[in-house]
Amino acid sequence: QVHLVESGGGLVQAGGSLRLSCAASGITFSLYVMGWYRQAPGSQRELVATISSGDRTNYADSVKGRFTISRDNAKNSVYLQMNSLKPEDTAVYYCRAVSAGPNYWGQGTQVTVSS
Repeated sequence: QVHLVESGGGLVQAGGSLRLSCAASGITFSLYVMGWYRQAPGSQRELVATISSGDRTNYADSVKGRFTISRDNAKNSVYLQMNSLKPEDTAVYYCRAVSAGPNYWGQGTQVTVSS
């Protein structure tokens, strides 16, 4: 059974930082593209960042220069370091594991940035 479990969300003031973690189990983690997505109230879920099995990264324009995605295949984990947070970063953040076969989502972790 596949599980993706996010952690690290919370309430932070604008300009602050948070580090999200996603621990995966039940998959061959190193073979998956891992991604972070977010969904704000009343909005569609959107891509934040992805990292390939070869550590190639991709970021949404809105987070470039502020967020950094990384992975540790030995720990089956992917991380999102979020700096210079803005109120518009407030959302539920989801971890996703992507392959040519089934894709998997975590349950999400809430990030709230106060102004």
